[in-house]
Order: sequence, then C-alpha cells, then structure tokens
Amino acid sequence: MDEIERMADVFKLLGDKTRLTILALLNVKELCVCEIVDILMTSQPNISQHMRKLKDGGLVKESKKGQWVYYSLNINDKPYILDLFKQIPSQKERIEQLSCSDEECCN
Repeated sequence: MDEIERMADVFKLLGDKTRLTILALLNVKELCVCEIVDILMTSQPNISQHMRKLKDGGLVKESKKGQWVYYSLNINDKPYILDLFKQIPSQKERIEQLSCSDEECCN
C-alpha cells in the first residue's frame, strides 16, 4: 500500500463526525471509554465500534488500567493530522464538563 492510499484510508476514518470528535477529544488528553461515552452522550457499544476502527486505522492506542480501557492518540507518524488539529475546534471545555468523574465510573 502506498502513502497516498494510507492517507486516503485515514481521511475516510476522519470523515465520520463521531470519530473526528473523538480524535479532537483525545488531542486534549487520554480518556477512558466511559468518559467518551459521557461526553458524546451515546452508548458504550457505539463508542467501542468507533474506537476499534480508529485503532485498526492506527490513529489511537489503548491501555488497560484495571477494568477500564483508556485511549490516546497514535499519530506521531502522521504529521498531516497534526496540521488538521490546528483547524479543529478545541474540545477542552467538553472534557472539563465531564460528569463521569463525579460518579467515579473509571477511577
């Protein structure tokens, strides 16, 4: 697979609003799947499906802490995405409004 084809596959993943929002959230900080569910107000299976696609596409990596799965960006080898993040509105406020942390769902 050549570089143009790889980039096209990445841009297909970014063409989905939910996945693009997830990446913008992860550009602020590493998040637990329950935090992403809370911010996007959707189901855990829905987020898990998006996360699987992002992980398969090499855009995120996961780490397990206890029973919870945390996701972070994996884009160091994709500088064109870093340029894209300069244009995407920050999601910092959405993360700061998390109600999940009050419930200790992933602590």
